[in-house]
Amino acid sequence: MEQCRGLTTPASNRMTAKPTVLVSRRIFPEIADRLRAQFEVELNEADEPWPQEELIRRLQGKAGIFVTGTERIDARLLEACPALRAVCSMAVGYNNIDVPACTARGVVVSNAPDVLTETTADLGFALLMAAARRVAESEHFLRRGEWTRWSVDLFAGADVHRATLGVLGMGRIGQAVARRGARGFDMPVLYHNRSRLDPAIEAELGARWVSKEDLLRSADHVIVVVPYGPGSHHLIGAAELALMKPTATLVNIARGGIIDDAALAAALRERRIGAAGLDVFEGEPQVHPGLLEVPNVVLTPHIGSASLPTRRAMANLAVDNLLAALGTPRRRPPTALNPEVLERT
Repeated sequence: MEQCRGLTTPASNRMTAKPTVLVSRRIFPEIADRLRAQFEVELNEADEPWPQEELIRRLQGKAGIFVTGTERIDARLLEACPALRAVCSMAVGYNNIDVPACTARGVVVSNAPDVLTETTADLGFALLMAAARRVAESEHFLRRGEWTRWSVDLFAGADVHRATLGVLGMGRIGQAVARRGARGFDMPVLYHNRSRLDPAIEAELGARWVSKEDLLRSADHVIVVVPYGPGSHHLIGAAELALMKPTATLVNIARGGIIDDAALAAALRERRIGAAGLDVFEGEPQVHPGLLEVPNVVLTPHIGSASLPTRRAMANLAVDNLLAALGTPRRRPPTALNPEVLERT
């Protein structure tokens, strides 16, 4: 019915018609209300991921789209949706969005950095502790009714306090993880990054730059927090796992595909490393079957940012970006990835 009303709007009012935006997944009601105040909005109340063809169909005539980290925005979609002017994501990662293709077509893209840093670091540490202290294994043991007596080595795992923490990727989340380890658990921190941090930040975090190989050999607990891209695909594979201590834990809160899940499943099965904690997976939501068969891994369904305050902050930032990108006058979105688009309009 809204589309029918739009078709019969008097010519004198067309210049003031609200832009139309598509929301690709279910969002909080108050976020939808913020959008409705400025836009005509089509929501995905069923929260079903739309196939590419359906996404293209629903985007016809839409000026903006509110996306998560899964919808593929590529050159083919952009070609089919000429009215699109803004792609605003509530996720920090944007490997699902072809930013150069968007830039070429004058479509501004934004993501949601910073607001999820601390919450994601919390989950990274939760996975580290759960894996090291064998929390998931022991809970399953208890639930199966197998706990009948005390034993000196019953689910004895690895210590976290004063153990060496290795952080692969020292951006905002990596630094938040390092801060937790150094200040909360008195852990020496090693890190590897494409570029070294400022010495003052290294001193604040108690962190020391080492090569990737030295980090893997030396760390008791390794947390992966690097961005995903062609250069980081299978950054941790069989050769890298072979460098790690047989008691070490490996945690991935970055992106699926950075760790070779098949190689990791084999290393866990053969006890070549102690344990792992994974929030992201290659080909998610599918999970490599080998990871489901081993007891020494803690698995969560990509919930790194999943606290209610943080998810609301992420969604609100996406709305802020849409309001700026599609407002009159058009303004620079707070976290635009290609702000040069606005200079051409």
